[in-house]
Order: sequence, then structure tokens, then C-alpha cells
Amino acid sequence: MKYTLTCLLALSTVLAFSQQKHKTENVIIVTYDGFRWQEVFTGANKKLIEDTGFVGNVKTLKDQFWADDAQQRREKLMPFFWGTIAKQGTIIGNRLEGAKMNLSNRYRFSYPGYNEIFTGNHDRRINSNDYPDNPNLNIFDLLQQQPQFKDRLAAFATWDAFPKILNSHRNSVPVFVNFKTENGITSCNGVTCTTWKTTVPEKDVFAETDTMTYHFAKEYLYANHPRVAFIGFDETDHFAHEGEYDAYLNTANMLDRYMQDLWTFLQNDPQYKDKTTLILTCDHGRGSLLRGRWQHHGVLAQRSRGVWMAIMGPDTPANGELKNQKKKVYHKQIAATIAELLDVKFFDSNKLGKPIEMVTTKQAMPTAAQTQK
Repeated sequence: MKYTLTCLLALSTVLAFSQQKHKTENVIIVTYDGFRWQEVFTGANKKLIEDTGFVGNVKTLKDQFWADDAQQRREKLMPFFWGTIAKQGTIIGNRLEGAKMNLSNRYRFSYPGYNEIFTGNHDRRINSNDYPDNPNLNIFDLLQQQPQFKDRLAAFATWDAFPKILNSHRNSVPVFVNFKTENGITSCNGVTCTTWKTTVPEKDVFAETDTMTYHFAKEYLYANHPRVAFIGFDETDHFAHEGEYDAYLNTANMLDRYMQDLWTFLQNDPQYKDKTTLILTCDHGRGSLLRGRWQHHGVLAQRSRGVWMAIMGPDTPANGELKNQKKKVYHKQIAATIAELLDVKFFDSNKLGKPIEMVTTKQAMPTAAQTQK
């Protein structure tokens, strides 16, 4: 009898461990709308930073973000990204180093891009940013059906299309746009989310809406501790369309400081510390520098299919910047990757993207030097 009980206990322990393969218990996914892989990996562009048509004060901007060396430029622009994430996590998308990450949708603008990120597939029907409620099930729909995640999900965004993109009508996940959900909720479970007004540095006021989005999201995380959250920033795309390269760079730099602040909070909170994976990405790239196409994206801007992703957490190896990648990675793999990290079975369909294995296991990828050997 004792032997039988011992075996049963051992079996139950094995089953428990087999069901909980990963240490990740929480995921925070953040998007920088329309932020180019070129600036992520090489920093400020020389032609654009010296073009008075796109920059108000060239000297000031160059003092902030210019260096002759590309690695120094990118570190000036995004010091937390390259000083912490690159050392502790994995970064994908430097096409100059043979590491491609692409969109699979043909349209290469926001609604189709976010649909791909969250549903794991492209949908030709979604051909407008004014498309109604998304008919495709997404990662939030999936998690809302799991007892351990139900009503412990949230999204925060600057752009007002996200309630439709994530279809909050269907899954009842709160999607806050400028402090409010569609049903008018404006508080964080009794904690009014207004501290951003006293904590925003004066130099950040040029990107005020993203600033509000960030500080509201952080307060909500502090007050409610959702297991999975999305934060969608918008103003990198807005300033690019407006041709304001200086504001575009300054916004990216500001968001990098916010990510440092967010990671500090996550690593000092008992629920999130050492149990949270942070994912940064974008919804689409941008066109070439020719005839001002860097400002825009879409079907006619083929280069805007190039995107990027950065990820760090307890299950992701410290591969740093991937180089000489053997196969392309697609945006449609992100949703399945989130499900894999949380040990939840993703939707069963051959059309959907599969998890990005290189970021869901602690097994390190070969270095560039090893690959060349």
C-alpha cells in the first residue's frame, strides 16, 4: 500500500511538472506602432536626421542621437533596449545581419498587423483600419476561457480601434483607450489612475497621449495585477506620417525609458518578479527613403513588411541580437508563443502560426561565430 501511494504521489508530481513546463506566469506585450526595424538596429538615419524638411533643429537632434557608429547610435536612442533586453533576452529582426521577421498579411498597415499579432493569422477580409469587430478569435479569447486567466486580462491603448481589434464585445476583456473602456470604466479597481499628471517629465509632453496610456497602464498593473496585459503605443506612427523625424525619435527614446520603468516595477512586484515575460514589437514597418516613403506603409511599400521583436523573461535565453537566422520568423507566431509560454494549448489549425521555439526555451541559440564555423 505504501509503495502504491508513493508511486501515485510521484506520478501526480510528474504530471504537475509536465503541465507547467515554463516559469512564465504573466506576459506583458507592448507595441510601438509603425516603428521601423532600421532605427531599432542602426539608430538614427543620417539622411533623415540632417533633413530640415523632417527635423526642426538638426544640431539638437544630432547631439541627442547621432554617432558615426551604428551600435552607438542605437544605444543612444534606446539605452534600455540595448543595455538590458539585448543582454537578458532575444531580439529578432536585423535584416542586415540575416535575421528576418516578416508580416504575413499583404496590407502592411495597423488593423491587419494587430490582427496577425493577436490571432496568429492574416485575414484578407480585414483590409481597413475602420473594419468592425474582429471576427477572428484571438489570444485574449483563448485565455479568457482558462480559469487561471479569466478576468485577469487587460489592454491599454492610445488608438481607439483596439476594442474592435481585440473584440472586447465578445470576450469582455477591458480595453482602455485614453483611460476609458467603452462602458465608461475610468478607475483602477477603486484606485483613480491620475498620477501620470504629476509624474510626467516636462520633456515628454510632446507625446502626451502615449504618456497617458503608459502611466494609466502601470497604475492598473499595480492595482489589479492582471496576468496578461497589452499596451499599445501609437505616436511613433503618428509622427512618422506627419514627417516629424525629430518627434519620431524622441517618442521612441521616451518609450524606451518607460520600458525601463515598467521592467523595474515588474521586477520589484511579488506577483511579477522573475515570473513575467516582456515582449516588445510593432504592427508594421515603413517604406524606403525614396520620395518620402519612409513616412508611409502599406501594399505599395513592400519594405514595410519587415518587422522586429524583442523578448525577455524567465524562459527566454539570453541570445541577444540574432544573426544568420536559418529561417524567417513571422508576426503570426507571436500569439502561439504567448500561449506556449503560459502552458496553454493554442487554437488547433494548420493555418495559424506556431510558437517561436528559440524564445520559449532556455536552450541558447548558436552565436554568429559558431554559425560561421
